[in-house]
Amino acid sequence: MATQTKTNAARLLENAKIPFETREYEVDESDLSGMHIAQQLNIPAEQIFKTLVLKGEKIGYFVCCLPVCDELDLKKTAKAIGDKKCDLIQMKDLKDLTGYVRGGCSPVGMKKNFPTLFDETAELFEIIYVSAGMRGMQIALDPNALIKFVDAKTADLAK
Repeated sequence: MATQTKTNAARLLENAKIPFETREYEVDESDLSGMHIAQQLNIPAEQIFKTLVLKGEKIGYFVCCLPVCDELDLKKTAKAIGDKKCDLIQMKDLKDLTGYVRGGCSPVGMKKNFPTLFDETAELFEIIYVSAGMRGMQIALDPNALIKFVDAKTADLAK
């Protein structure tokens, strides 16, 4: 599927020769939820992964990707990243830290390479969707290729 807009995330995947497709959707400023995106694109919510940025007590900033229909379990996540405690960062800090805005945060192409965890369910699918790095666009690709590309680990992260 060709698109007019090429995001930094798309360019990085292209340069790495990782096959992907983009899917565009209508942005609704009043509902930036992943569930809304899943409904618009007619894709099971289990296959669309939201990207969350957290800060651990010792490890500092890190990234988690999990299905939009799931809620992050902070205790499991801290343990999986090797920390005692972690919490989501303040929304106001997201753009400065990652270069991305809420509803358009991709695990690919952040300002820095942060340690990254994917919920283990990602490996159950041939294709998963993550933000392309802007509101209104998702990238569809092989989860194993993505996990390897961003040097992520998988763990049980959901409540």
